[in-house]
Amino acid sequence: MDGWKQLSSGIAGLNLGQSANKFAKGFQSSVQATKERLGQVAPDEITELPQEYKDLEARVDALRAAHLALLKVTRVYESETYDYPTQIQESITELGTTIGHGITNFAAANLKGTSLPAPAPAQPNAPQHKTLPHALGRAATNAATAVQQTSGAGDDKLGKALQTYAGAWEKIADARVEQDATIRDRFLSPWNATVTTNINVAMKARQAVRVSRLELDAAKQTLKNASPAKQEAARLEVENAEDDLVQKTEVAITLMKTVLDNPEPLKDLNELAKAQLMFYATAAEALSSVQGEIEELSLAAEGEYRYAI
Repeated sequence: MDGWKQLSSGIAGLNLGQSANKFAKGFQSSVQATKERLGQVAPDEITELPQEYKDLEARVDALRAAHLALLKVTRVYESETYDYPTQIQESITELGTTIGHGITNFAAANLKGTSLPAPAPAQPNAPQHKTLPHALGRAATNAATAVQQTSGAGDDKLGKALQTYAGAWEKIADARVEQDATIRDRFLSPWNATVTTNINVAMKARQAVRVSRLELDAAKQTLKNASPAKQEAARLEVENAEDDLVQKTEVAITLMKTVLDNPEPLKDLNELAKAQLMFYATAAEALSSVQGEIEELSLAAEGEYRYAI
């Protein structure tokens, strides 16, 4: 303990200009923080911040936690493959195909005018969306084509039902892409901006209050241990530190109130809900419009089956 006092007093007593004073304050604040963390400072020697400030701190912490919790989940909308786990295998296949096309086109361009046969240039496949709605639509379309080509009957009911089902999922797939784009633009971007700008500014102001409070308590310790010759200078340092803490606390309170009163998070959340509502409403409408037709085909096929028996 005596070592801390001697080192702190020695740093405080240095007169090396403004930079040295800043260094001395920073060092004393670090010493003060360490002593508090180690329980070497009595609770009544730690300056108590206003209750209003502490209440606002708790509310801002809760607001920040709420933003981060929702961001952690909704960031999936930044990548369209979040509901389509087989996309990795398809991506590898597409990469192999792309490389094959590249080799073929390279050979076609460089073997012209030689005695070697030049392969015909290959056109790469159009990129496909990797979402569950798109995959269901493609799978149903391929299945319908396969059934209709081999059935031998122009009115194959399963083929018709699959084609109808595929059409519904094509509409849903388009709505999925639109939903994700809207969520990225109107929710994720502003919601994340609230964390990285407004809330972070308030957090930095709170950090300034913490540093100022540590400097004040360190100055009080210096005054407590100062020799008579240095009492007046130490007292002046305490007064300046008190004024600085009051000013920084007021600024932090204002900034925290501004963050908490900001209506943007509610607007952002509303945009998220609207985008999701539009998607699910489109999906429900698309499926309900074809489900009746598929059911009719099912009943007809069941009737024909029973009649044949």
